[in-house]
Amino acid sequence: MAKEKKGVRLEHISKIYQDPKTKKEFYAVKDTTLDIEPGTFVTLLGPSGCGKTTTLRMIAGFESPDEGEIYLGGEPINALTPNKRDTAMVFQSYALLPHYNVFDNVAYGLKLRKLPKNEIREKVFRILKLVELEGMESRMTNQLSGGQQQRVALARALVLEPGVLLFDEPLSNLDAKLRVTMRTEIRKIQQTVGITAIYVTHDQSEAMSLSDKIIIMSNGKVEQIGTPQEVYYHPASRFVADFIGEANFLNADILSEDSSQETARIRVEGQTITVRNHTHMKPGQEASLVLRPEACTLSDQGLIPCTVTLSTFMGAYQYYQASVGSATVQITDYNPVNKKIFHAGDKTMLNFDPQGVYIL
Repeated sequence: MAKEKKGVRLEHISKIYQDPKTKKEFYAVKDTTLDIEPGTFVTLLGPSGCGKTTTLRMIAGFESPDEGEIYLGGEPINALTPNKRDTAMVFQSYALLPHYNVFDNVAYGLKLRKLPKNEIREKVFRILKLVELEGMESRMTNQLSGGQQQRVALARALVLEPGVLLFDEPLSNLDAKLRVTMRTEIRKIQQTVGITAIYVTHDQSEAMSLSDKIIIMSNGKVEQIGTPQEVYYHPASRFVADFIGEANFLNADILSEDSSQETARIRVEGQTITVRNHTHMKPGQEASLVLRPEACTLSDQGLIPCTVTLSTFMGAYQYYQASVGSATVQITDYNPVNKKIFHAGDKTMLNFDPQGVYIL
């Protein structure tokens, strides 16, 4: 449906704001370079204030970069106003026109472009079918559920056939179950249309389920870019490991490393094990052993002694907290039926696959 799949390139983009209280200037986004390939779904992920929304608004044209250049499909667009850019935005607030029905909300942008009525009608009905709102074109937007309103907002953006579709935390106003349904629908629609999509969220599971690539930001800078699998299994920093999913950290001493195998021998809590070393830590450097909760189990025999401090049945898994030296480790032991259940106060062993963990 999109006329052309367009990529987006940011070259050394920075945005400077002034703190209203101190009057001091600070970088909301600093020296950011990104290359988003045509037809991909890319998510800007990070905590509040990390610069992800500012970056999106600069691509849309609602903010102007103070440094650097933005390219859309190879064309520099810094000087273009939002309506002159080949982009469309789906907002957090939906921004629907309350006195218009569904048809007129979706058709609004096409009418501004002065397209013929029959062409507008054909485009609107085709998009309403795509977002599963057939037969609702006469409904007023206040008669729709939150999920239906979000579909109208999505249809209104898609009907313009933009080269790039932008999403500013579009699901944050929906309840948890509907968010899961809508993110699945957004991904299906993006793949059907084949459009380039850039999505902003602070929700890790949203980013993981939607994205071809995730761009993780912190303090105005890009921490890591990669597929969901890459950022989860090969985080570039402690911040990324802790922000994507849950992570436990145990202090480790590096004894030796094998760069050809990307492994290292480490000592942790008195035990010597060989683990993955994709960040190429060297002997003598301070390191942390990173344990995902789902990679850990408790058993009578294992690698590291520990004491259970919390044991809770969660249905699909048994959730534990255990003290390992001075650290607390979280463990999610899935499918606990017919497994030995440990209780608070039990002294036992922490177990994990040494090739399923890594050091930073």
